[in-house]
Amino acid sequence: QVELVESGGGLVQAGGSLRLSCAASGRTFSSYAMGWFRQAPGKEREFVAALRWSGISTWYADSVKGRFTISRDNAKNTVYLQMNSLKPEDTAVYYCAARKVGAYYNPRAYDVWGQGTQVTVSS
Repeated sequence: QVELVESGGGLVQAGGSLRLSCAASGRTFSSYAMGWFRQAPGKEREFVAALRWSGISTWYADSVKGRFTISRDNAKNTVYLQMNSLKPEDTAVYYCAARKVGAYYNPRAYDVWGQGTQVTVSS
């Protein structure tokens, strides 16, 4: 089992950038596929990005494609989400999550979740 801790959130102006990090504890981190989700007030948690354990295959929500990049460093047990050209509608709590099987876009497929980090984009 792994435990996940996100960091890197904050307040940024529209058009700015942030890099979120998700540090994992546990020796089996490299066997998990990882994803980022977000949840804005009054809305359901939504898929943002995901990648396989190898990091070779990645997927993105249409709303962030071309602006966000997900990556992982298995040697550091860390997953990153580089967010560029941020928009006010990107404001949400961002969560990283780990899964063994299941659809990358389905939050129910993920077994382990971090506590979340707040991202606020001002206009």
